[in-house]
Amino acid sequence: ALGCDEAIAGVAKRFYRRTNFLYLGRGINYPIALEGALKLKEISYIHAEGYPAGELKHGPIALIDENLPVVALAPGGPVFPKMMSNLEEVKARGGTAIVVTDTAPEAFADLLDPARDAVVSIPAAAAHLSPILSVVPLQLLAYHIGVLRGCDVDQPRNLAKSVTVE
Repeated sequence: ALGCDEAIAGVAKRFYRRTNFLYLGRGINYPIALEGALKLKEISYIHAEGYPAGELKHGPIALIDENLPVVALAPGGPVFPKMMSNLEEVKARGGTAIVVTDTAPEAFADLLDPARDAVVSIPAAAAHLSPILSVVPLQLLAYHIGVLRGCDVDQPRNLAKSVTVE
């Protein structure tokens, strides 16, 4: 999964000026979408929201346009056709997609525009391991965007190492 660093750096250069991101995941990758959005917020100071892809039509779809990059976690397996359907909805509204997948990029050739969208490849693995492989590109994306924006990615502002609830 670390082999995608160069590709992610290129994606970051294309999108670091954006002010909002939407992260979509299904099933066991939904928490990874939340984590990706959180990391982007914490170290790049960009508004980002993680959302269950199955609920796309219940709110976030109204926000999708050419200015809102949608980061979609689309591993192969049983949820892949539904994630493709979500990507079709995004593209039908003029949205831009960044797809993290273990599926061959050719699977997206008819849907995505290489000039506007990006496909980040991760190694194929058992379905229950896909969250581990999917989170790495999201962390790298947040890191590279933070660096490009001039943020101190080693000491993010207002970030506590521990949280105490009183």
